Amino acid sequence: MNRLSFRSLFLHLLTPLLITGGLIPCPTQAEPPARKPVVLTDRARELHRQCLVVDGHNDLPWTMREKAASSFKQADIAQPQPKFHTDIPRLRQGNVGAQFWSAYVPAETSQERRAAHYTLEQIDLIHRMIKRYPDIFEMASTADDIERIHKSGKIASMIGVEGGHSIENSLSLLRVFYGLGVRYMTLTHSDTLDWADSATDTAKHDGLSPFGEEVVRTMNELGMLVDISHVSQATMEDVLRVSHAPIIASHSSARAVADHVRNVPDEILVKVKENGGVVMVNYFSGFVVPESARQMTEMFHVRRELKKKYPDETEFNREYNRWKSSHKMQPGTIHDVVDHIDHIAKVAGVEHVGIGSDFDGVSTLPSQLEDVSTYPLITQALLDRGYTDQQIKQIMGLNLLRVMREAEQVARRLQQQTKD
Repeated sequence: MNRLSFRSLFLHLLTPLLITGGLIPCPTQAEPPARKPVVLTDRARELHRQCLVVDGHNDLPWTMREKAASSFKQADIAQPQPKFHTDIPRLRQGNVGAQFWSAYVPAETSQERRAAHYTLEQIDLIHRMIKRYPDIFEMASTADDIERIHKSGKIASMIGVEGGHSIENSLSLLRVFYGLGVRYMTLTHSDTLDWADSATDTAKHDGLSPFGEEVVRTMNELGMLVDISHVSQATMEDVLRVSHAPIIASHSSARAVADHVRNVPDEILVKVKENGGVVMVNYFSGFVVPESARQMTEMFHVRRELKKKYPDETEFNREYNRWKSSHKMQPGTIHDVVDHIDHIAKVAGVEHVGIGSDFDGVSTLPSQLEDVSTYPLITQALLDRGYTDQQIKQIMGLNLLRVMREAEQVARRLQQQTKD
């Protein structure tokens, strides 16, 4: 045996031992190869054109408040707005048929007793937007309205209040919001309330308090969808126990895919199926990319500690931005989002998954999902994974319409019982 042959034999025998001992990285431990970009085909383009696309959550109203002083003169969304995720030209490109616009205000506003005031301003902004662009938007109150408005070529617009702090512990305010067009309320945002535990704060009630249960029952009677995005798992459990109507998660993803408390665990997905509800998948990288979700968990803790340490807003922002600049998030790709759709469809059923992008409410988005023009790529990605045309139509919007109709039926029944 010559020297080369002996060396080859030696390495052949020794390499498995080195791999087992951790001295040479095992090939199976390497990062998986990057998945290829989604390529839009004529087939997917035509199918997407047939879909009634319903997005469960868009934060354009807050972006307008923060970046344009709530003025559509300052930021005319009929024109391209490259600093936003949303404008009318790109909504048309994405074939958006219906949109829940978020009336969000920070949870801290409740400490000033200004949450309801600011929420009303956000609701007013949404109404002003619809009035300013009447050829594009029309307010929808029911599932039938959505279908009628979509057939007319306009974008059906609904309002979702993001956080129960906005009602300031008042069922009367909840009813007022419904009268102004609010068709869902997210029970909490980032902070635990007097009546419901948040996913990202200390629990105080082990879910809902008795008043929290009354909030859910009142929403059922009104026909307002109960939204479990942002709430703790115990709150999810209580909502599913109390609610007579199907519930939604307007912008949440699957915890089994990316482990963050903002996402929905499998045991809740099973109960959402029993309830008849729908989980509308969020696009935020920090909730859909596994590594970024771990980083987001740390971020919530860091943010709270910095808030305590730096009560001055300027100092807090300086230190928080310094921390974020040294902890860059992995954006991921469209495939990460479709992994969540896939998982929810497998656990709860394809009838119980939808889309809730969170555009204009998040800092980092996966590649190929950078703005509201990109919805057709989701259709393509689902086709690539073997979903049927009908299943894709359900995911893109029909599931949410079904939930709305069922919630409307429950409201009529409960209102009749009250009369009797």
